[in-house]
This record gives sequence, C-alpha cells and structure tokens, in this order.
Amino acid sequence: MLPVLLPLQISEVTSADLDDWVDLALKLWPGEEGSPEKAKEEMAAELAGILQSPKDTGWLVRDDTGRAIAFINLSVCYEYVPGATHFPVAYVEGLYVEDSGRRQGIGAALIKQAEVWAIANGCTQLASDVLIENEQSCRFHAQVGFQEVERVVCFIKDVERT
Repeated sequence: MLPVLLPLQISEVTSADLDDWVDLALKLWPGEEGSPEKAKEEMAAELAGILQSPKDTGWLVRDDTGRAIAFINLSVCYEYVPGATHFPVAYVEGLYVEDSGRRQGIGAALIKQAEVWAIANGCTQLASDVLIENEQSCRFHAQVGFQEVERVVCFIKDVERT
C-alpha cells in the first residue's frame, strides 16, 4: 500500500460539503451529454439522498488548503453481492481521487476508512466493482487487498411489441 504523502483530512460528508461532493462525483460520473446544470441538479439530488439514508454514507478528502480532492461513497448491502460469504456487506459505490492526488495513498486511505465504517456497521466484508476495461482501477483494488471474484459481460436487446 502506498504511504499518504499529502497532509489530508478525511471526514464524513455533511450537507455543508454537498457542492464539493457533487463537483467531484460529476468527474467520476459525468452523466449524459446535455445540460451541465441538469447533470449537477440530478447528482445533487442523488447525493442528498445518501445523506438521508441510514445505510449509505460518503467520505470526503480535503488537502491542507481545504480543497476537496477525493471521495468515497459506501452502502450496506443485505442482498446478493458476488463473492460475499457474510451479510451484511459494505459496498464501495464509488471512489474518486483527482489526478493531482493520485499515487499518493489517498485512495488507500479511503479504503481504510471504508473498512472502519464497515466494521462499525456490522459488516465483515467490503465489496466493490469496476468496469472490466478499467485496468487502472483493477490494479488499485488488487493493491489495496481486494480479490477479484467475478467478471461479467452484460447484454441488452431492444424488443418490439407485436
């Protein structure tokens, strides 16, 4: 695991952090082409829902200047999770570190925070997923101790009513 080189502050997200959280989340999940204002509004609503949920949380990383540079979203899952052997399972719903903060141990520090949160919420396992083509994220997950348990290719076909 990489050492954390930057002085940073990891704190659970509050409503006061919503704008910074939204800005970072839109870098990970930019949404469909179209109105940036609409995308920001939709993301704000989704993240505000996390703040209201008893089984979800978000954590934000700020650098020594107070600028938000990374986040992790977590949930507690009670249903099927590939590879899980004990329930509930803590799940990494999203993790993002700005380019300027990468390869400095910030992602690993967020995973450590996720582990603490998981234990506090009665979980003994932490799960995550990545897109199959995201090799950088696959390497990161392996580096911080995750074991790959499944690969999947999903399909869809439109059907016409007769």
